[in-house]
Amino acid sequence: MEFAIPFLKWAGGKRWFVNQHLDGIPAYKGRYFEPFLGSGAVFFGVRPSRAILADLNPDLIATFSAIKQNWRGVEALLRKYHQLHSKPFYYMMRKSRPRSPIVRAARFIYLNRTCWNGLYRVNVSGQFNVPIGTKESVVLETDDFDQVSRLLKHASLVVSDFKRVIRRARKGDFIFADPPYVTSHSNNGFLKYNENLFGWDDQVRLRDCLLQAKKNGAHVLSTNADTPPIRKLYKKDFTIRSVTRPSVIAAGSDKRGMVRELIITSW
Repeated sequence: MEFAIPFLKWAGGKRWFVNQHLDGIPAYKGRYFEPFLGSGAVFFGVRPSRAILADLNPDLIATFSAIKQNWRGVEALLRKYHQLHSKPFYYMMRKSRPRSPIVRAARFIYLNRTCWNGLYRVNVSGQFNVPIGTKESVVLETDDFDQVSRLLKHASLVVSDFKRVIRRARKGDFIFADPPYVTSHSNNGFLKYNENLFGWDDQVRLRDCLLQAKKNGAHVLSTNADTPPIRKLYKKDFTIRSVTRPSVIAAGSDKRGMVRELIITSW
């Protein structure tokens, strides 16, 4: 199976992990589990033959599902949106609530590529509320939705809380868990958004789930913020390693620096 470049830009995305640390994943014979799908960068890097991909974001899962089933329809709409892109069109699309799977997916990708810095954020009503950004390219040279569709053929896509997904893992399976976590950034509400989305109780619940999966014989790899509380949470039962990666969420490149993250493994 071929390598595929993620078609979404995602805050906290793991392209840096794929480029620098993918060779650290051990060989495994079972299924691949990713309970926080996001852009799917690690899935596309590992290219598993069997996968269970999950996220609580229904629009995200619907987008992956539409590409899996009808990538040509999604691509055709994106080309149309590329021609129509403008400030009025962006806000019209942001306000829309399409029901068609293909239109829903194309809208999601369009907004992701033209909103402010690719940030996904919703208000208390669940409505996407990120303003328009500076990027104008809706169709990218790196797009290969045919390839993405083929890679997804043997993947199960589900809208689910991480616990229901992780507890399905058995001996020989591999879990990659990349939860939302608070970084040093507070750009445009991103810090507050993540705190509301995934709080400390969720962090503890995730650790407990991963520990049980480890006891069941699954290989576990998780990433998280390099902070004393997270270190303390995992140090007894897991191996932790601190790494640096470039920050990409800041509005201007002059405000971006290096961020420390933890790679947490069961081996």
